[in-house]
Amino acid sequence: MADTFANTRELLDAAARVHGDRDAYVEPGSRISFAQWVSHARSVAGHFAGAGVGKGDVVTLMLPSGIDYAICYAAAAMLGAVTTGVNPRLGPTETTSILNTSSPALVVHGPSQLPPESTAQRLTVCIDELRSSYHEVNDLPTVDVDRRDPVAIIFSSGTTGLPKGAWFDADNLAASAQAAGIMSAAYDRRMTSTPFSHAGYMSKLWDQLLWGTAIVIPPAPWTATGMARTLIDERVTVGGGVPTQWAKLLELPGLDRRSFPELRVGVVATAPASPDLVRRTADLIGVPLVVRYAMTESPTVCGTEPDDPPEVQFRTVGRPQYGMTVEVVDSNGIVLSPGMVGRVRIKGGCVMRGYWHDPDLTSTAFDSERFLVTGDLGLITTDGNLKLVGRAGDMYIRGGFNVHPVEVEQVIAGHPAIAEAAVVGHAAPVIGEIGVAFVVPVDPAAPPTLAEVRDWTRSLLADYKAPDHLVVVETIPQTAMAKTDRKRLRELAETLPPSRRT
Repeated sequence: MADTFANTRELLDAAARVHGDRDAYVEPGSRISFAQWVSHARSVAGHFAGAGVGKGDVVTLMLPSGIDYAICYAAAAMLGAVTTGVNPRLGPTETTSILNTSSPALVVHGPSQLPPESTAQRLTVCIDELRSSYHEVNDLPTVDVDRRDPVAIIFSSGTTGLPKGAWFDADNLAASAQAAGIMSAAYDRRMTSTPFSHAGYMSKLWDQLLWGTAIVIPPAPWTATGMARTLIDERVTVGGGVPTQWAKLLELPGLDRRSFPELRVGVVATAPASPDLVRRTADLIGVPLVVRYAMTESPTVCGTEPDDPPEVQFRTVGRPQYGMTVEVVDSNGIVLSPGMVGRVRIKGGCVMRGYWHDPDLTSTAFDSERFLVTGDLGLITTDGNLKLVGRAGDMYIRGGFNVHPVEVEQVIAGHPAIAEAAVVGHAAPVIGEIGVAFVVPVDPAAPPTLAEVRDWTRSLLADYKAPDHLVVVETIPQTAMAKTDRKRLRELAETLPPSRRT
């Protein structure tokens, strides 16, 4: 079906005709149909063209996730322009880096999110001004755009340096639509808290347009009651959330298999779900949970399926999605046998074309066989699932033994009193480094002790992998890209007293 369309503009026009009055976006207090979305985007595209924006130009969106962002993204695509977003959580240094890298012809910003003063020479427009043009009728210029032309630049969170801009064309977006699997069905209603500047939204434009998916944005700040109300009122079919959010949802009184009649699958983001959470979600509300493995450079890689056993959901990130190849290799690029730990590399239509205007960085990201070499360490199980054991830079060495934090986190998160866990290494005399575990308890009034966590870990892993410190927290710090903020956790670990065990 995706092969029918020559470019994004064609697909937008077709979606307006086919999906018409069906919801395209729902946000607190407002909603918009596909026909309205495309009509408003056409009006804004006329405004963009009048400001000099054309094919290949970059439009940067400094906007919160929602209807306005979606309209501007579609408007830029109609002109063959390239959209990049700035996550509102980023600071001025990161924002300036994104603007300098992308060199936008136009910056669209909200009334409270102005570009840094250092970029004041760039052409800007406030979204309030564009809203007044949503109902204008504009004739758009004819633009020769094909599927290999850039559509989006998606920036990383910058946890290992300044943000890097991965760029994608329409072929990439079409490949993501074809690889969606269980995540997409005709006229799904998908609830998401993913920032629209994130790969999880930017790369899924074709998927939404082809399937007629309604994107539902829940109220902020997040609450379990708000999530439940949104699932019910908006007849959500695909729900997204981190493990802690799903666990909090299940704590609401009176839930049963009739509570969310339209919800057919739940997606776990940013962290694995424990076997207990997978089982409780299926038993209590009749909803299977699936895990997705993705990254800025490839928004679709692997995923579990609803009928996978809980241990697969918890211990692995599933099998490669349609059109994707995933391998684990050693330092020489030799493919390793199942069960052996190495560097994860990927290839397929969902992988970025490269880093925007950075051929040197692009060349180092891909190997000689045109695989993208990730920073993840993992292994392929005997049944073909990918199991992640950590990041190349996250491993720590305790008393001469290598410890991969993700492996330890997965075990700790399986403890019945723990909803979520993260582990980092911390310098220590004599043994080099020790493990510090940060945990979110299921019941804040009854958190686990360090001794309990150590005993649990040692019952499943080597004794040297058990953490030496335990820190109970309300939430695990996250980056602007909704990933565990290990830099912040290491900073917190620096404030701890000398190693102790209880």
